Amino acid sequence: MRKQILKTGLLMSGFSIACIAAATVQAVAPPPPAISIYQTSRQGDRLTPVELKKTSESAPSRSRRRAWRRRRALKKTSESAPSRSLTLDASKTYQTLVGIGSSFTESSAYVLSELSAKARDEVMKAYFSPEGAHISLTRTHIASCDFSVRNYTYAPVPGDVEMEHFSIEPDRTYLLPMIKAAQAVDGADFKILASPWTSPPWMKSNNTWNGGELKPEFYPAFAKYIVKYIQAYGEEGIPIWGLTPVNEPLGNSANWESLHFNPEQMRNYIANHLGPALAEAELDVPLWIYDQNREEIMMNWADTIYGDEKASAFVRGMAVHWYQSTIDVGAEFLDKVTKKYPTKEILHSEGCVDALGDDEPIGSWLEDDWYWRPEATDWGKFWAAEEDKKDHPPYRAFYRYTRDLIGGLNHNLVGWIDWNMALNTRGGPNHARNFCLAPILVDSGRDHAYFTPLYYSIAHFSKFIRPGAQRIGLSGHDDTFMATAFRNPDGSIAVVVFNLAEEDIAYSVKLGDQSIPVDIKGQALQTIVIR
Repeated sequence: MRKQILKTGLLMSGFSIACIAAATVQAVAPPPPAISIYQTSRQGDRLTPVELKKTSESAPSRSRRRAWRRRRALKKTSESAPSRSLTLDASKTYQTLVGIGSSFTESSAYVLSELSAKARDEVMKAYFSPEGAHISLTRTHIASCDFSVRNYTYAPVPGDVEMEHFSIEPDRTYLLPMIKAAQAVDGADFKILASPWTSPPWMKSNNTWNGGELKPEFYPAFAKYIVKYIQAYGEEGIPIWGLTPVNEPLGNSANWESLHFNPEQMRNYIANHLGPALAEAELDVPLWIYDQNREEIMMNWADTIYGDEKASAFVRGMAVHWYQSTIDVGAEFLDKVTKKYPTKEILHSEGCVDALGDDEPIGSWLEDDWYWRPEATDWGKFWAAEEDKKDHPPYRAFYRYTRDLIGGLNHNLVGWIDWNMALNTRGGPNHARNFCLAPILVDSGRDHAYFTPLYYSIAHFSKFIRPGAQRIGLSGHDDTFMATAFRNPDGSIAVVVFNLAEEDIAYSVKLGDQSIPVDIKGQALQTIVIR
C-alpha cells in the first residue's frame, strides 16, 4: 500500500519553465511565453513539474509550425490517442473567481490537535502557504454540526433573546486555534464563509438539535445570535467574509443538526430580521442563500428571494452542494439560475465523499489507486428514491472532485469549497456517525498525515487560479477531455486539463499565434500556467 505525503515538488516557489525558444528569424516577433506545467496522475505524479521538449520545430512562424505538426503526426505510435487542440480566446470573459478551498470544522481541528506541532504545521502550510495549495476560500460552522465532537450552542440559556449569555467559548479548544494557525502561515490569504446548522434548540418548534423550524417569535433572536457570532469572531481577529443563513434548509432527514426553512420563510427572515440586523450592526457580510443541492428547486428559491427587492438587497448569490449526484455537476440548473439572474453569483459551499464505509471495505481509501477506481459510493446507493438511483452509481473519487471543479467553474461557479480539511483515517470524528473523506487523513497513532489524491486535485486549481481571476474562452474540450481556463489578476493564464481516458494523449494549447504542444498521461490532471 503506497501512501503519498507532501512532496517537495509541491513546496517550490518561483517555478517557471521556459519551454518555447524566442524566435531569432523575425525581429518583430513577440517574446514567447514562459510555460509551467504540473501533473497529477494515477501513475504517481503529484503536482509534478513537467518540461516540454525544446525542439527547433517550436519556432513561431506559421510555415514551420505546420511542418512541425506534420512531422509530429507521422511520429505518433499506434498506442497514442488522437491529438486534441485547446484554443484560448482571452477576448471572451465570464465570471470572476472569489476563491477555491476547504473548510474549518471542529472535527478537523480535533484530529490535527492529535499530531505533533511539526506535523500539524506541515498540514497548515500545505493548505495555506503559497508554496502549498494556497487555498483562498474557506467555510466554517456556526456552533455545532455533525463534524463536531458533540452538540453545542453559543446561547445555551433558554429564553435568552437578548443574548446576555452568548459565548463562543466552546470554539476555544479546537476550532479557533486551527483558524488562527492558518492565519499565521506565511503568505496565507483566505476568506471565511460561515453557516449555522441550527439555531439554539430552545428557539425551535421541536426544541431539539435535529430538524424542526425556527419559531416566528425567535426570528429576531436568531438574527441577533448571528450578529453576536460575527462580532465575537471579529474580536478574535477572524473576519467573517460571507454568510449562509442556514445550512441545508431542506433538511437532512433529521440525522444531525438542522433547521428547516421554505423559500417564503427564508425571504421573511432575511428581509425583516437577519438583513436589517446585519445592517444595524454595520456588518458588511453578504448573504448566500439556499446552501443545498444543485436541483430544480434552486430556481424557486431564486425567484422567491431575488424577486423580493428588500430581501434581494442583502443577498450576493446562492450557495450549492453536490450531493444530488455522483456523476452530474448540475450544469443545467447552474446555467438556468445564472441566465435569469446574471447579477447574482453562485458558489459551491460543500462537497465530500460521504457515507464512507457504508459499502466500501473499511480502510480501502488509504491506498492511492482507490481514488482512480470506481469503488466509492454515497448515500444514494441505499437511500435515494428508486428513480434517482441512476444518479448515484459507484464512482472514482478523484474524477468526482476534478470533474466538479472543472464542470462547475465552466458553468458559472465563482467559488468552490470542499468540506473537512482533515479527518481521521475512519472519516471522523462525527457524533452522528456520518463518516466522510477529507483530502488529508490523520493517523494520530503514527503522527502521520496522508495527503490523498483529492488534496492534489484541489491544489491544481487553488494554487494557480487566484481570487479575482476571470474565466476566459476555451474551446476543444468535452466530457472525456475536460478543461477550463482563467486569466489571473497578474496577467498569467492558468489552463486546467483532465484526461479521463486511460490512454495518453498528445494535445496542443493555442493562444493567438502560439501553439504549445503537450503530452498528458491517461487519467491525469494537468495545470498549465502561461506567463
